[in-house]
Amino acid sequence: MSTNTYKVSGMTCGGCAGKVKTEIGKIAGVSSVEVELATGQVTVASDGPLDDAEIRNAVEEIGYEVVAG
Repeated sequence: MSTNTYKVSGMTCGGCAGKVKTEIGKIAGVSSVEVELATGQVTVASDGPLDDAEIRNAVEEIGYEVVAG
């Protein structure tokens, strides 16, 4: 089991958080996604290592951005 945390900008409501959670959840190997709307923090648990670029692409595809920090 592996856990990674990302900072996502552009989420302004529960609907936004839901979109991010759903989109990342579609990635093979992802077992759970938790989104903290107030901080923009997204925690992704997976069966093994994930490609950060794949997470970034999934988030950007729906109009949000993974930022450093």
